[in-house]
Amino acid sequence: MSVLTQTAAAVPADAPPAPRHVAIIMDGNRRWARSRGLPRLAGHRAGVEAVRRTVRAAIQQGVGWLTLYAFSSENWRRPPDEVLDLTGLLRHFVRAEMAELARQGVRLRFIGDRNRFAPEIRADLAAGEELTQANRRLTLVVALSYGARDEIVAAARAVAEAAAAGRLDPADLDESSFTSLLSTEGMPDPDLVIRTSGEQRLSNFLLWQSAYAELLFLDVMWPDFGERHFAGALAEFARRERRFGARAG
Repeated sequence: MSVLTQTAAAVPADAPPAPRHVAIIMDGNRRWARSRGLPRLAGHRAGVEAVRRTVRAAIQQGVGWLTLYAFSSENWRRPPDEVLDLTGLLRHFVRAEMAELARQGVRLRFIGDRNRFAPEIRADLAAGEELTQANRRLTLVVALSYGARDEIVAAARAVAEAAAAGRLDPADLDESSFTSLLSTEGMPDPDLVIRTSGEQRLSNFLLWQSAYAELLFLDVMWPDFGERHFAGALAEFARRERRFGARAG
């Protein structure tokens, strides 16, 4: 089944504006499988179906940017057979879905250290980005081999090297120039960060970018996440008053 074969219900005309950027920590695949007596791979495959539902929901709800935490830098420490399963699913998803994503106006972008993946996977990622680069309906950002601390350290290293080479006066460094050195350069910061499975932490995900994001932790396991949960998350976001550090009036 392709990503966008099914359609979600239209957004009501009087619905509040959707967040511009929603980021999701997709957690719970392994526990979902274990609770059903299934192998880990079954949980990861069910998680791919949840990705398909979530992309559909984001398009229908008018979200412009959707970032999914698919594979963290720490995930390389998992058993080799599980890493192989995960990377195989990744390659299958990109190859199977990118043509449909392109037709539906979805732009693919990958962030993280892709150099740790095999050359054929890197080639698939690059092909997906190239095929969809002109699309603007939804930008789907997939974080792979990503770790926020590594990202921040790399940016700090770039600053130090530029200063040592005389290309940068440290006094000129500000938030904007530092942000431009992150892998998310050119992306809006997330307005809403969702984590599934009941865990309540960011787990090294978009730490700099999420400084003012609304955080929402859901008890649902990622393979069970769907359009209803996405719409509910957006409704909760609409109820919150965002002050960005300002005091209440």
